[in-house]
Amino acid sequence: MDENSFVENIKKDEKVIKKSTFNSLIIGIIIITGIAAFFAGSFVSNLNSEQVSQKEFENAIAELELKMLEKQLPTSQPNPSPKISADDDPVIGNPDAPITIIEFSDFQCPFCAKFHIQTLPAIMDEYIEKGTVKLVFRDFPIQSIHPNAVPASVAAECANEQGKFKEMHDILFEKQNQWSNLETIYAIELFNQYSSEIQLEQEQFSSCLSTAKYVKEIQNDLNDGRTYGISGTPGFFIGNEQIGFTELKGAQPFESFKKIIDKQLGN
Repeated sequence: MDENSFVENIKKDEKVIKKSTFNSLIIGIIIITGIAAFFAGSFVSNLNSEQVSQKEFENAIAELELKMLEKQLPTSQPNPSPKISADDDPVIGNPDAPITIIEFSDFQCPFCAKFHIQTLPAIMDEYIEKGTVKLVFRDFPIQSIHPNAVPASVAAECANEQGKFKEMHDILFEKQNQWSNLETIYAIELFNQYSSEIQLEQEQFSSCLSTAKYVKEIQNDLNDGRTYGISGTPGFFIGNEQIGFTELKGAQPFESFKKIIDKQLGN
């Protein structure tokens, strides 16, 4: 069955839980509960999981995430030259490239998909494949409006475990319209299908995804992004520790990146 038929059948038969869907339901509950517990802390521990629907979980997560965002956004003028960290996040390109693009991104964000489909290929051709620039991908999922963003970030991190971050990163953005508006359990089922398409070891990937293994790492990225003044996605910092970083906001065209990078490279 092709992917389009797969998605159509999901939408038509959402009320019919087959064996494969039941397995995904279990995975979805584990991830949703893990994310909720992580973002909401003790509040979620007081909920009766047998009585609370997935939608109620998502609403609770969204409400708490919005409150966290309101509390953690800087109230004063941010440092104009913050020390930007790449942390230990996935790298696309030569790890020793002199210039780094640190991106804070949300896999469910349409503007992030626009950048990765329309602008990144030119950056790849002009700089990354020549070894002069590398891209560090840091997660900034806006859970309040993108309920599938955190599971997608976990899927990408799980693929990174097997050395295939870029492959999963690419397929998540290229096929964003397939999974973006699905119920989370069905989006997760597609993520497992994508992992098979890029030839990941299935047992390792499924275990990583079902336990939401990297949710704390994702939260760390989110916290760092807020510290740096990120308020929307995508957001970029271009440069290195020696020369500092230049901030670029939004899905900018290639020319905006080229102007900054060429100046930093002395071209």
